[in-house]
Amino acid sequence: MKRVYKLEDLDCANCAAKMERAVAKIDGVDSVSISFMAQRMSIDADEKRFEEIMDRVEKACKRVEPDCRILR
Repeated sequence: MKRVYKLEDLDCANCAAKMERAVAKIDGVDSVSISFMAQRMSIDADEKRFEEIMDRVEKACKRVEPDCRILR
C-alpha cells in the first residue's frame, strides 16, 4: 500500500536523507521517499501491518528530527 504524508517542521535536506535511510531499514517498508522541498513523505509498505509500520516510522523520524511531525 502506497501513501503520501505531509511533513511539518522538517528543517533540512540532510535530515530528510537521514530519515529516509532510517525508514527504509524498517521491516515491512518496500520503498520510501522524503522530499525536503515538498515537505512530503511517500511510503510503500505492507498493507496488513501499515499502522504498526507507521508507528515505527514516526519513532524513527523523531530520533533524527525531533520537531518534525508526520500529518496522518
